[in-house]
Formats: sequence, C-alpha cells, structure tokens
Amino acid sequence: MLSCFGFIMLAGLSSSSAFVPPVPSNSPGTRLFNFLGDLLSGPKLESERNLPYDPPLCSALSCSSETRTFAIKERPISFTGEDFDITEITNGNEEDFVRVRGAMLHLPGKDKMTMTDCSSNERKVAMDRVLIAATPSYDLYRSDGTKIGWMEKKLISFGDCFDVFMEGKGGFGVTGLFKPTPAYRIEGDFLDRQFAFKSAEGKVVARASMDGWLQIDMMNHYQLQVSDGMDALLALACVCCIDEEFDEEHQKRREERD
Repeated sequence: MLSCFGFIMLAGLSSSSAFVPPVPSNSPGTRLFNFLGDLLSGPKLESERNLPYDPPLCSALSCSSETRTFAIKERPISFTGEDFDITEITNGNEEDFVRVRGAMLHLPGKDKMTMTDCSSNERKVAMDRVLIAATPSYDLYRSDGTKIGWMEKKLISFGDCFDVFMEGKGGFGVTGLFKPTPAYRIEGDFLDRQFAFKSAEGKVVARASMDGWLQIDMMNHYQLQVSDGMDALLALACVCCIDEEFDEEHQKRREERD
C-alpha cells in the first residue's frame, strides 16, 4: 500500500510527464492558431498613418489615437428607409455619436444620406448616390459641399468588392484599368455582413461585423472597429452606403424567386 507521501510523489511525476514545452512563436502551430483567431475575430487592425485627404472630415470626431468601436443601428421605422443611429461603444457604454438620415424626397435610384453630429446637430458628411453609373456609386462630400471622393462597387472582381477613390487623383474609365489606385478597398462577405477596409498600403484600418444573430433587411445592426488614425466618419459613411446597396440586392433576389 502506498503511503500518502508516495502517492503525492507519483502524482507529481505524472503531472510533470504531461508537461508540454512552450511552442515557439513562429511555429506552424502558432501560425495556425493565429489564422483561426483571424477567422473568428477578423483581421488585425493596423494604424492609419497616411490619411489620403487633409483635413479629416471632422476635427473633433474623425480620428483618434486609439482603436474605437461603434454600433450602427438601422431604424426599424423610417420614412426614408435609410436612417441609422450610431453610437460609440469603445468603453462599454453607448454614447450617441452621429446619426444618418436619408432624404425625404428623391428620384428613384437617387439616394442621398447625410451624417450629423449628435452633440452639435451639425452636418458632417453627405453621401449622394450617382444616378447614372456603370456600378452602384456614391459621391462623398464634406459639410461645406466639397467632394472628397466617391465609393463604387468594383465592376470586374472575383467577388463583391467596393473601392473608395479620392477626388483629383486622375484616371478614367469604368473597368478600373485606367483608374487611380483606390485609397481604400472594402472586401469580405457582404451578405453575412463581415468585411474589412484596406488602405492603399494593404493595411486593415477598419472592419465591420454583424451585431446580433437576427438580421432583417429593414433593421440591420453592425459593429465597426476603426483603427487609430483612420477617419471614423468615412468608414461609417461607407458602411451605411453598403448596407443600402445590399438591401436592394436582397429585395431583387426575393422578387426573382417569387
């Protein structure tokens, strides 16, 4: 019969024999775990050090020295169908940030949305859908009406993709062959509302994800993480435009099935 002391010794030997040495950080196992982590939580954000326009859309709201998280909630009751309430949830509390409202009167296929600061009630950004374009496109304007660029759905692509171009960078054509390098490329799974913003340098500077398991086209909720240095207002404006575009695509697919 083992003494108490002997039992403890055997238990200690057994536990020490099961010890697994630390895996080197560059080992295949670590890289696999990092890859799986990216699949679950999205690509890692990197700082935006080269904002492609100056000044930012709003000196007080646009950029921060830290990563921020926002909740984008489409209003279930809306006269325009294009109304969003956006709060900042970086610190775990919902704080009113900006609101996006669609135009009450507009031409079919000619949507217009404005983004307003919740604190000052001042308009900060306008998103105006281009009536005649090869692919869905939205012009982006500052509060004073100056156009800073546009966002358009890429015409030739292996999957859904949106490009954000800056005004005055040259280029021409609708296929993308003669256009300037986009300031940002937005790609991912738009139907499942999981996509990322990549800068011209290839850095992931913002990422959007579905907020909540139940989503319907008239009431979509997102979370958006924005890296330090990235213009949050630009990223939020693009998410709202993308949501409107895919709401329309969902409706078209339902009509085709019916």
